[in-house]
Amino acid sequence: SIIAGARIETLCRGLNHSSIVRAMPNTPAQIGQGVSVWTATAEVTQQQREWASSILGAMGKEIYVGDERYIDMATAVSGSGPAYVFLFMESLIDAAVHIGLPHDIAQELVLQTVLGSGHFMQKSGKSPAELRKMVTSPGGTTAEALLQFERGKFADLIQQAVSAAYNRAKELGK
Repeated sequence: SIIAGARIETLCRGLNHSSIVRAMPNTPAQIGQGVSVWTATAEVTQQQREWASSILGAMGKEIYVGDERYIDMATAVSGSGPAYVFLFMESLIDAAVHIGLPHDIAQELVLQTVLGSGHFMQKSGKSPAELRKMVTSPGGTTAEALLQFERGKFADLIQQAVSAAYNRAKELGK
């Protein structure tokens, strides 16, 4: 089952069957770049677990968890996560247009920044905090933008952060 929130116990009762695999994929699975967190009842054989792993692995990464409660947690993080990333990207594109970049350039900059940052994190072996600190110069434009992120609301904050970084860059250029 990939039904969000559908507990294994409920599925077993409703299906009158005790061999259940419960998974939570995310939308990038549509292009083989997703992540699926899954679990299985004790009645699922090792061969069936291997099949489930193979099927889910064809859609991207698959992570087996022994405790079903992690499925709901994964739903909140990776199941819904693409929408969070898209909202951030949408807001960052809007903020870039606001400071004067043409929309097509803004979209390409944001897309490549997100893709490159994700790949960089994956290959660097560093934590997001370490990577963020590598980018942040004391008193610089990034530090000014991060200060705004700490002070505001998410969608509005993206606009404020980009504007603050832009204004700081202008100040530093004087």
